[in-house]
Amino acid sequence: MKKILLSLLVASSLMMAEGAFSLGQKHFSFGISQDGDYTVIGANMHYYVIDNLSLGVGATTWVGDKPSVNRLTVPITYYMPLESSIRPYAGLFGSYTFMGDDGDKKYDDYSSFGGRAGVVLDVSDAMYTYAGWVQVKHNGDNSIDSTEGYPEFGFGMSF
Repeated sequence: MKKILLSLLVASSLMMAEGAFSLGQKHFSFGISQDGDYTVIGANMHYYVIDNLSLGVGATTWVGDKPSVNRLTVPITYYMPLESSIRPYAGLFGSYTFMGDDGDKKYDDYSSFGGRAGVVLDVSDAMYTYAGWVQVKHNGDNSIDSTEGYPEFGFGMSF
């Protein structure tokens, strides 16, 4: 199954004390994509607890088909501080997916965990673009311990 997600999630590094990825910065993002008959809509918020390290929370919903699917995710991402406008990032995350029914069958909720890695290009002090890879392991009766990987790319702004 081919999956392209436009997730405007985290990305990047910091050498600049007042840069986009420094202590106290907040990143908000929104994404929308297509996955089969579903339209996937997600929103994320990240807060930099120290320079180069963000903690976040995200919510995603799949609409347009059955069963209903909703996911909560908690990521932590580290941005390698380099004296360059291109910087690598790596992170871990855990997710919990709430499954609905399709009228005939009730699906079991399941948990997932995974990692991400990629590079960020600083466009300005408050804007960046990124590209990377996400690898996820799903645990539960519906997914039978499946693993999947997909590319992530996007851009972001910090406030």
